[in-house]
Amino acid sequence: MQKAIISFGICLVIGFGLGYLVFGVIMGDSDQQTQVAQTETETTNQADTPDSASAEKENTEAKEGATTSVSADNILDQRGCLGCHSVESLNLKGGAVGPDLSQAFVNVEGKHGKPIEEFLKAPTSAVMSGVISKDPLTDEERQQVLELLKQASEAK
Repeated sequence: MQKAIISFGICLVIGFGLGYLVFGVIMGDSDQQTQVAQTETETTNQADTPDSASAEKENTEAKEGATTSVSADNILDQRGCLGCHSVESLNLKGGAVGPDLSQAFVNVEGKHGKPIEEFLKAPTSAVMSGVISKDPLTDEERQQVLELLKQASEAK
């Protein structure tokens, strides 16, 4: 009986230690990490060249196509989605445990058998159903997520 209690205690300590290592150290504390959309800034001084107006126009057009700015205080960050997911097309760095959400707006229906609007209400994946059922999105939050994911799918 005493060996069983000691074995249980050792297993308990090892389990909590591994949990701390995986969720605390390796994955990091997502509440303390700031998620900032990276934007490209480039300044060029071409005032001395005769084609400076056309060069500036090309530079501006290239910037508009290459970057998408998202507020650092977006719904995905507020709801903790970036703890597991990232959105590469919007330069939102997050966790690596969940899939990149850049194309989720168009891919969810094919993967999970229901439109993304319905998936956000009642997910069919085991992990997301557990996450959403604990803290469901309001209609307004769901709409904000949809708008952001639509923007991400168009940006890539």
